[in-house]
Amino acid sequence: MKSLIKSAGSLTKWLAIGFLAVIITISLSCSKDKPTESNYPITETITDIDGNVYKTVKIGDQLWMAENLKVTHYRNGDAIPNVTVNAPWQGLTTGAYCEYNNDGNNVATYGRLYNWFAVTDIRKIVPAGWHAPTNAEWQTLINYLGGDSIAGGKMKEVGTAYWQSPNTGATDESGFSGMPGGYRIYSGSYSSMGYNAHFWSSMENYSGRAFYRILYYSNSKVYHNYNYKQDGYSVRCVKD
Repeated sequence: MKSLIKSAGSLTKWLAIGFLAVIITISLSCSKDKPTESNYPITETITDIDGNVYKTVKIGDQLWMAENLKVTHYRNGDAIPNVTVNAPWQGLTTGAYCEYNNDGNNVATYGRLYNWFAVTDIRKIVPAGWHAPTNAEWQTLINYLGGDSIAGGKMKEVGTAYWQSPNTGATDESGFSGMPGGYRIYSGSYSSMGYNAHFWSSMENYSGRAFYRILYYSNSKVYHNYNYKQDGYSVRCVKD
């Protein structure tokens, strides 16, 4: 009888250990499948014609650049004009770029600003295999992150090192790492570095104006608007 009780006790012990092992395995499997801020898939880097290297991130089914574009040449090697003077900038109908406040020290953090003509030039400003996003591709990203009212917080770099306080709702849980590079108004003056991030769409609204997306320091929304093609905005690329 003592032998039977001992055997039953051993069996119960091993059954309990086995059950615990199954639970641990399932828990680990689930945690691997769940995307968190610490394990969003930074998948590869890409390099533009100037040798600038950019991190990328997979968000849903899309692969995005996780940094603002810095390139100064089209894909075929032609130089993109750097227009620093206000009057010529305002009258442009061809591609150009600038650096916020004409200060090259801003480029490493915030990238460069481009007018819409550069973004859509047939010579391409983006690396091969990538393109400037359409309105539909922007909206796919935003919808995946919960919609216009909350996606902005998930797309903004966290903290107030680069964004002005309070940088409302910023978690960067998508890994998009949106930076507030400000913009250049079509008249040539600069505005809103630290406060806003403006990103071009490749789609025009009508002659003279084109669509873009905006992130603000003061809320978690993504805004959809259109403005003059001469404006200078940041550029993010999405994989073909």
